[in-house]
Amino acid sequence: MTTEATIEQATIDWLSDLGYTHQLGTDLAQNHKEVVLKDQLLVFIEQQYPHIPKEIQQFAVAEFTNNVGADLEHRNRTFHLKCTKGIEFAYEDANGHEKAVHIYPIDFSNANKNSFLAVNQFSITGKNKRRPDIIIYINGLPLVLFELKNWYDENTNIKEAYNQIQHYKKDISLLFEYNAVTIISDGNEAQHGMFSSGMEWFSAWKSINGIDTVQDDDFQMHTLLFGVFPKERLLNYIKNFIFHEDHNGTLIKKGAKYHQFFGVNFAVEAAKKSVRPFGDGRIGVIWHTQGSGKSISMAMYTGILRSLPELKNPTIVVQVDRSDLDLQLYENFVLAKDLVGDVQHAETTEDLRTLLSAGAGGVIFTTIEKFRLKQTTDEALGELEHPVLSERENIIVMADEAHRTQYGLLDGFASNLRKALPQASFIGFTGTPVDSKDADTQEVFGSVIHTYDIKQAVDDNATVNIFYEPRLAKLHLWNENIDNDVDAVTEGNEDSDNLKWAAIEDAAGSKDRVNKIAKDILTHFINRTNTLKGKAMVVSMSRRNCVKIYDALTALEDCPEVAVVMTGNISKDPIAWNEHIRTKDATEGLKKRFRKEDDPLQIVIVRDMWLTGFDAPCVHTMYVDKIMKGHNLMQAITRTNRVFKDKRNGVIVDYIGIGDNLKTATNKYTGSGGHGQPTIDMEQALELFFNQVEVCKAMLPDTIEYSEWKRLRDADKVLLVKQGLNAIIKYDEDAENFMKAEKTLSSLLSIVKSQPQIQEYAIDVLFIQHVSKAVRNAKSVKSSRSEQQEKIKDLISQSIDSEDIVDVFAMAGIEKPDISILDETFLLGAKQEKDSHALKIELIKNILKDEIKLRLHKNIKKYTSLREEIEKVIDRYHNNALDSYATIAELIERAKDLQNDDKRTEELGLSEEELAFYDILAAKQDIIKEEGLVKDIVHAVVKAVKRNLQLDWTKKENAKAGIRLAVKKELRGKVSITKLNDILAEIMEQAEGQFSDWSA
Repeated sequence: MTTEATIEQATIDWLSDLGYTHQLGTDLAQNHKEVVLKDQLLVFIEQQYPHIPKEIQQFAVAEFTNNVGADLEHRNRTFHLKCTKGIEFAYEDANGHEKAVHIYPIDFSNANKNSFLAVNQFSITGKNKRRPDIIIYINGLPLVLFELKNWYDENTNIKEAYNQIQHYKKDISLLFEYNAVTIISDGNEAQHGMFSSGMEWFSAWKSINGIDTVQDDDFQMHTLLFGVFPKERLLNYIKNFIFHEDHNGTLIKKGAKYHQFFGVNFAVEAAKKSVRPFGDGRIGVIWHTQGSGKSISMAMYTGILRSLPELKNPTIVVQVDRSDLDLQLYENFVLAKDLVGDVQHAETTEDLRTLLSAGAGGVIFTTIEKFRLKQTTDEALGELEHPVLSERENIIVMADEAHRTQYGLLDGFASNLRKALPQASFIGFTGTPVDSKDADTQEVFGSVIHTYDIKQAVDDNATVNIFYEPRLAKLHLWNENIDNDVDAVTEGNEDSDNLKWAAIEDAAGSKDRVNKIAKDILTHFINRTNTLKGKAMVVSMSRRNCVKIYDALTALEDCPEVAVVMTGNISKDPIAWNEHIRTKDATEGLKKRFRKEDDPLQIVIVRDMWLTGFDAPCVHTMYVDKIMKGHNLMQAITRTNRVFKDKRNGVIVDYIGIGDNLKTATNKYTGSGGHGQPTIDMEQALELFFNQVEVCKAMLPDTIEYSEWKRLRDADKVLLVKQGLNAIIKYDEDAENFMKAEKTLSSLLSIVKSQPQIQEYAIDVLFIQHVSKAVRNAKSVKSSRSEQQEKIKDLISQSIDSEDIVDVFAMAGIEKPDISILDETFLLGAKQEKDSHALKIELIKNILKDEIKLRLHKNIKKYTSLREEIEKVIDRYHNNALDSYATIAELIERAKDLQNDDKRTEELGLSEEELAFYDILAAKQDIIKEEGLVKDIVHAVVKAVKRNLQLDWTKKENAKAGIRLAVKKELRGKVSITKLNDILAEIMEQAEGQFSDWSA
């Protein structure tokens, strides 16, 4: 049988194939409270910097292993910056001359000069003793952690590996000060991520070389190891593809996904060949689909270019075509300061010219329109052509969303840019294809360097699918001959296009149509958010229509908070629009509110703003009432494709008829070498929905007949739901899988619920949802207080005769049941029942587990042990070693243990928080020399602990030392001196668990 150890050994074998040295942790002469192999780090520094004094070498080791920071994330950043950027040390040579040396703990340019160890079976002692599966040490620094689960154990999965990392962060936090990359695997799946990231941000590494087709059918751990862990590649990743964003003191650590790593590296190689004087200045194009981290890729690319010696400190000009995109991308670069350094922002044309005329180096942000000619004024004549600002060859222009603004090479801003920087080189980053009739991409930028298309992004969970739902609200003026009709009316008028557009806008904004759309939007949005919490954008074709839809929406009952986001012209706009016109700062404040999942602002109405360069991952629906085409349409709809918590899809609801334009855009995507459609049409959504119904039905017993559901009395419905519940609840894995399957079904339902084809499946869905809700509530009983025991007893013993079986406690009027409802009379009376034991056992188990969770910090040792006993009882029940009656009886015995604790506190004259300390001392009564009651010593010890508590004391060694000293004083003379430290360690462990959240 393959075990966790076998997966571990396979990983070690592959690392050995890559040149890593395998080392058993048990063979390392290392203090288990130290996580760095300092002797190895010293050997490396001695070999790399043999000319510097010994004391400086040793001082360097101390500096690299002493990380300052308010919390673990800040200490991790401190180390990462020291590791990748090095530290400068000053010293005097033998002749007394002052010298300086810049020391790196790793040689990033020559992998073979570093030691690479793959260490397993290495125990580390922190708050608790833990033994991670594999640690990769580079020069004695623990930079990579592997946590592995058994591939062949059906009861384990990759989430358990992730969960174990969360415990390690608490128990052996020192290890994570140095962690660069964390790997989690259950054998079948293997994912990489940052130690501080949520599970949704861990991902598979799907390519070994970035060129061939992704390795979908390969063993994921093999692909990950050979894709990331060749020594030069791992060093490159650590140095150039990891950074920390600082969000007002909260750090978010980010690392590249495989498409970013390979795309950027290919672009770096292209730059080395293409930048003048090595090439013609056309570096190429990176096409990574919308929402897949393009701005992060640009920042990583910038950081590498700035460090390349052959480019001699280049200037990077980041150019966009609109000011709102400029600001958004600029803010992203500022957040990536660790990679790119300081960033400058050209506020005006004059500012841009000054920055570009300066010396080499730096990153400059600008919009394309700032490359304008100076106009004639009273003081001076205007310019006929743009002046040359710099003839340096190490200027690289990065064009964001490389579209039409880059193709006006004969005249216009793009032409001016090239005249201003005649020796510059160009690279385009885009989320949409750029080859159209009037835009020869290869002529401007060079060939496509790397593509990451829609299909791959969705397959990798880098983005979510977007579903398209046409709900056309007809325009009265919208007829096939509209162009001819308008041409006849406007014959001879050169402004006929504008007049035609005004007529369409007027028709789209008719009161009756707007009211119908508003009602439909609100109904659709409420239905959507019933099954998936999130936000929505409404896109209207004009500012006037934005205001109209706002007025119609907000007049409806149950409408959530809505805002219009648009520009204003106070000299022309109606006074009624004033509430929608905001300052720049106010608009930024609104943007921050809309991005927050829990902020009451639920819907925004826009014309153009926020449709590009704006990320709000919680947005899952867009209502479109504006004709859009090409890349503008693609950029708009992908506002809904960002990954966010439980969000599995975005939805585009079309009121105006953009379907044909979507098809054209799809052809453009696939015709440019990409794969996957921008949206999935409703037929595909329906097929997915029908399939998911079958998946859920297959998990239910065939014997349950619910086809007459709608005719049944509530009491009969309850009995059917209970049959489904009892069949699924017995095994945790079955219950989890059923709840997940139902969740997927309900998310698809929110997309297809307006389609008539789903009606024949309505009863299936209703029954599946009822059973899932019953399972979910049976598994999430909350414990806190006791009320009305008799009602509970009657409800369970009478097989529960209400449709609200899903929450039996709520039915009894008890919101939070307490452990005291589990008395003998109550539950042992269930002996004669035939089919409800599985539910009772689940309820009792969860009441006990939640009660223990509430009490755990009060008595860590005791309640941890009790929790393990309960799990053993349940395991025996699942393995048929116990029948259901015996299981209930054993669980009640465990409940008595909890109830007895409540009695003991009264009998001993102790407070609730003193009981755990009493148990510690009472267990060692044979070594207590003091005559008298143990409880008197307990009173004194707990007072000593509480007197010395301070904010965040568990993170401060001096604070913990103060408490230890105070407790020692109380125990000295009362406890055998040889055993004092043993008791002290237990008291401190309990104090940390019980009082860790202390606040004054």
